Amino acid sequence: MNILVCVKQVPDTNEVKIDEENGTLIRDGVPSIINPEDKIALEEAVSLKEEKGGRVTVISMGPPQAKSALLEAYAIGADECILLSDRAFAGSDTWATSYTLAQGIKQAGNFDIIFCGRQAIDGDTAQVGPQIAENLGIPQITYVKALEVDGKKVRAKRALEDGYSVVETTLPVLLTVIEGLNKPRYPSISRIVSAFKKEDYIKVWTTEDFEVDKTKLGLDASPTQVYDTFVPKNEKKGEIFEGSDKELVKLLLEKLKTEQVL
Repeated sequence: MNILVCVKQVPDTNEVKIDEENGTLIRDGVPSIINPEDKIALEEAVSLKEEKGGRVTVISMGPPQAKSALLEAYAIGADECILLSDRAFAGSDTWATSYTLAQGIKQAGNFDIIFCGRQAIDGDTAQVGPQIAENLGIPQITYVKALEVDGKKVRAKRALEDGYSVVETTLPVLLTVIEGLNKPRYPSISRIVSAFKKEDYIKVWTTEDFEVDKTKLGLDASPTQVYDTFVPKNEKKGEIFEGSDKELVKLLLEKLKTEQVL
């Protein structure tokens, strides 16, 4: 079974910096991590490989520093990693990003399952996975909380606000996963050591290495325009009330009325 996982290196959300001129995140010098739900996607892919055999390829789009995320992906169990890195990709919205990733996936080969995290913590759009599926013309199941793969058939529980639905389809398919599907494992020390000795497990592709329409890349080709980006500020301090239960209820009700909640 050939499995591909899309991962994104995201800034640590505790230390976000904003480029005020173009409204994008400043990533240089900011601690970065693999997007948490992408780790869940990677764990599911590696577990499937261990159960059914096959190969796991990880693909990411980002600056050269994203290699550190791919090192971690390899240490967790990926067989090969591909980094799409070119200044032409800078500032891409979800439309341009999904197009670029889909073109990279086409170049990488045919895959039975493509895993994505539901959404990235630096955007929370949940759009890239479904848009990749549309670009590739394959079925998709989103918000996967449980998964069974039997031959060419996939059966998934898809989380809903008030429960879940069961969806079946056939391979190839793209799945976006959510927290609770599994518990990601820690990177293997032996594979970390192996990664530093093995230089060819990461392939870096620019626009010259796979087929892309350059008019569909980057900030200029992105139909989504950011009006404003800012780090939320906590301007109100919490209050601690003391007293008996009856007094606390009275104080709380008065406070809620003052704040026009009641």
